[in-house]
Amino acid sequence: MTWASWTTRGVFAGRGGVRTAESVLLTGELDVHTTWTEADGLAHVAVQHSGATEWLTLAGSPAPCPSEPASRALHDAVLLAVRAGGEATLPHPDITAPAG
Repeated sequence: MTWASWTTRGVFAGRGGVRTAESVLLTGELDVHTTWTEADGLAHVAVQHSGATEWLTLAGSPAPCPSEPASRALHDAVLLAVRAGGEATLPHPDITAPAG
């Protein structure tokens, strides 16, 4: 089974923070984690306050994701969305890289 994951720590959320699937609005310094598996073709994105123990699901996650490069592109897009704030959710999946 092919899988990949990325964690970026210490991302400062823009004004308005990010929205989670649990209906929590997170602001301040956050950690962002993306996991992708080829088996289900989904990218799962979670966020937490930096240094916390509980991860929360970013609103809109999981998202269909055809490949490891696409999941990395999605992770990078999530970082941009978090930095922009405005109650950020998972960016539209069309921004991901093509399969392959």
